[in-house]
Amino acid sequence: MSFFVTKVVDEWGTSYSLTGAGYGLLVALMLALLLAACYLTGGKKRISTRQLVFSAAAMALAMITSFLKIFEAPMGGSVTLFSMLFICCIGYWYGLRVGLMTGFAYGLLQLISDPYIVSLPQMVTDYLLAFGALGLSGLFSSQKNGLIKGYIAGVLGRYVFAFLSGLIFFASYAEGTGMSAPVYSLAYNGSYLGCEAALTLVVLAIPAVSKSFAQVKRMAVE
Repeated sequence: MSFFVTKVVDEWGTSYSLTGAGYGLLVALMLALLLAACYLTGGKKRISTRQLVFSAAAMALAMITSFLKIFEAPMGGSVTLFSMLFICCIGYWYGLRVGLMTGFAYGLLQLISDPYIVSLPQMVTDYLLAFGALGLSGLFSSQKNGLIKGYIAGVLGRYVFAFLSGLIFFASYAEGTGMSAPVYSLAYNGSYLGCEAALTLVVLAIPAVSKSFAQVKRMAVE
């Protein structure tokens, strides 16, 4: 593993940073994942060029807004300028399968741009599973108010994996807070995810905004 990662020891403990080869491997995995989304199934289920273009645009907007942080928690996690919404839009447009696949790919992008690794299971949980869960928005793609319902489902999915990561891999951070590890993980991860979700839902409740997103969906699926 030293070819792909290097060990870093600091006051927070031991973590790992990616080498050039590690970044290259992640890029290759992301491309393989997107290709699998295109060709895993045949016929009408195969992802179209339009879907790829709109999904790529949404992922790019998500990446850009993920760097626009309203608040950043001291030990990871932040309230961004609606970055989760753009990933949830993909599932809202194209359904669960495409939403999950692009969510996983976005998790790889996040891992490339801002990695924090203490172990392979933690990396998978914090990046692939947590961000991939935003694709759960696809469960409500054909329902009334599907974007709002899907966004809530996606954020809750990410919250579950963020909570599990905090409980399993970062339980020691709860020491000295007066809280048990489960309560600390619930509160810590809920603080930034809940804040961004609340702000996003307020914006989505504005009629002009909801009409705009409905129009974008019509363009995306035509």
